[in-house]
Amino acid sequence: MSQTTTDLDATGLLCPLPVLKARKRLLSLKAGETLTMRADDPAAVVDVPHFCAEAGHELVSSDIEGPVQVYVIRKT
Repeated sequence: MSQTTTDLDATGLLCPLPVLKARKRLLSLKAGETLTMRADDPAAVVDVPHFCAEAGHELVSSDIEGPVQVYVIRKT
């Protein structure tokens, strides 16, 4: 598996933009590479895991750092 990580700052964006931007960024990644996304949209807590499940990507981790959620998504 690749160790390449791409960052995406989706703070300040509201649903559905964080997921749409994550989907677009993941298109440019190779299988096994990861995307670390930061978001502060309250809906992202539901939207990001749902997106990963529907698209077949692995949600490696989700964490909260103050008002910001941090998601690590591995492209499959």
